[in-house]
Amino acid sequence: QVRLVESGGGLVQAGGSLRLSCAASGRTFSSYAMGWFRQAPGKEREFVAAISWSGGTTKYAYSVKGRFTISRDNAKNTVYLQMNGLKPEDTSVYFCAADSVPGNIVVPTTWTDFGSWGQGTQVTVSS
Repeated sequence: QVRLVESGGGLVQAGGSLRLSCAASGRTFSSYAMGWFRQAPGKEREFVAAISWSGGTTKYAYSVKGRFTISRDNAKNTVYLQMNGLKPEDTSVYFCAADSVPGNIVVPTTWTDFGSWGQGTQVTVSS
């Protein structure tokens, strides 16, 4: 199992930016694809972005493409989510997650493909 700790959430006005970080420990971070999901009250968990173990491949939900950027620093065991042009509808708890399978050549986007999860960080965007 890998332990994941998110940080960087907060309150921001519409149009603003935040950078979320997810620090990993417990297993070989660089072998696993990583993802970000979000879940608002009363709604299902929603895929946001994912990145391959090497960082060479990224995937985004249509709703955030062009505004959010996922990246990773394997030397620091950390994955990031840079969020620009935030909208009130981005308000949610954001979770980072680690792929269940090491060295996966396919970047997963379904929450059931991820085996380890952080506790989440709240992002609130005011209008």
